[in-house]
Amino acid sequence: MKDNPAFQNETGSVRLSDHAAFRVGKRTAGYLFRVVTLLFAVSIVAFILVKCSPVDPIAQYTMGVADMSDEQREAIADRWGLNDHPVEQYFKWLGSALTGDLGISTIYRRPVLQLIGEKFLNTLALMMSAWVLSGVVGFTLGILMGVFRRTWLDKLLKGLCLVLASVPTFWIGLVALLVFSVSLGWFPIGLSSPIGVASADVTFWQWLHHLILPALTLSFMQFANIALHTRQKMVDVMESEYVLFATARGESRSSIVRRHGLRNIALPAVTLQFAAFAELFGGAVLTETVFSYPGLGSAASQAGMSGDVPLLLGVTLFSAIFVFTGNLIANVIYGVVDPRIREGNYSG
Repeated sequence: MKDNPAFQNETGSVRLSDHAAFRVGKRTAGYLFRVVTLLFAVSIVAFILVKCSPVDPIAQYTMGVADMSDEQREAIADRWGLNDHPVEQYFKWLGSALTGDLGISTIYRRPVLQLIGEKFLNTLALMMSAWVLSGVVGFTLGILMGVFRRTWLDKLLKGLCLVLASVPTFWIGLVALLVFSVSLGWFPIGLSSPIGVASADVTFWQWLHHLILPALTLSFMQFANIALHTRQKMVDVMESEYVLFATARGESRSSIVRRHGLRNIALPAVTLQFAAFAELFGGAVLTETVFSYPGLGSAASQAGMSGDVPLLLGVTLFSAIFVFTGNLIANVIYGVVDPRIREGNYSG
């Protein structure tokens, strides 16, 4: 029976499927181990930085109370566990975090997990809008610069991208506020909804009107880098030997870009786009602060300035999970775009 080709093929298929399942399980276990160690390391670093901060959380908590006695300050410190050793404080927080309790925010007086759930929706809308805008605009401009390389259009767009890549995000936000909100009055100065309107009564267009300017400002930080990177990849493709052969064969420029260019620059563009998650979250902190946008970035900024350890640690952990998830999605998409990566045979 072992000499039967059908039996050998069936056995080989079973062994191949077992091997594939083992590789998937090993890769999944590796991802889980990395995310656990990443969160543990991030929590330790964030806790140490907060404890080394000169901000006194009790002073921030009792701001405006002039007749606070020493006994009252001591009672607040005992309630928050600030008199314990820092190592003991960390492991108490870690034990509660493992059960899903991230503590109570000292500036909002509410559970940290509840605050993160509310503010994450605003930050997600801001980041995803900026992420899509930066990807579409940057990829399109990069293709145009690469196809029309060394022309006036390439020089103009390249100079614009270099300037935008060098300008800080908060400066772009301030200029956008002065021009489009203060001078022209096209957009509101800040917040995510009109003042005096309840959250349940905010319409989609009102919400979108408040989102456009912060999203555009945040997208400026990233689309210039994507455009410059895509341009270089496109130039390499357009000056390659196989494109020269296709041109000599009479193939049109649009056909060359569609059949040869897009296929070769898709994977680097996807890599750079998903790698921008961490930068976008960092830029969201500045953008939300400039526009008074109520998201995770502004909450993290307020927590750092006020010494709110539970909220700052919670936002830091959540942002780490968010960035890791983006990188994980990128790895999955890599396998779809390039089968060599999915099969583990890519050596480039």
